[in-house]
Amino acid sequence: MFVTFEGLDGCGKTTQARLLAHALEEDGVDVVATREPGGTPLGEAVRDLVLHGAHVAPWAEAALYAAARAQHVEELIRPALARGATVVCDRYLDSSVAYQGAGRGLGVEEVLALNLTVVGGLVPDRTFLVEIDPETASARVGGVRDRIERAGTDLWARVEEAYRALAERYPERYVVVDGRRPVPEIAAEIRDNLR
Repeated sequence: MFVTFEGLDGCGKTTQARLLAHALEEDGVDVVATREPGGTPLGEAVRDLVLHGAHVAPWAEAALYAAARAQHVEELIRPALARGATVVCDRYLDSSVAYQGAGRGLGVEEVLALNLTVVGGLVPDRTFLVEIDPETASARVGGVRDRIERAGTDLWARVEEAYRALAERYPERYVVVDGRRPVPEIAAEIRDNLR
């Protein structure tokens, strides 16, 4: 099974991805926990460049994320799935659709097409959208912010709207959870949903 977590920065998706991976491991499941951008040496280099570097043009940002994702799928995700492991990924192609397609204004369909191409059509079996409003997300992120987090609440509002649209477009794989609730409560809902 391929499970992804999506949402605004500060929504709690990273915590929930970690908790799910841990719970599955305790159940004896072979789990590969990973993140985007990241997961491979190339992905981690792209992460550092895009999140902590100087200005990156919007299409360059989208292309760098897509390149890191292509490597991630080929080097880590597909091999793990092929051997029967469950992959739990903190962000995947929906992040690019939301952040670069909608947030940066590059076009949802254009960014989706690019990413589906580079991953050979591989989409998650289940995507958990941990939903919170941009104001709460901004408050949770706090003072030290990466380049994307500094983009402001206007971008975050467009991203939030894009995630809602993705959840409506792909109801067969999307599960929306209220990220304002206590962490254990959210984790239990996610585990119950997967069972």
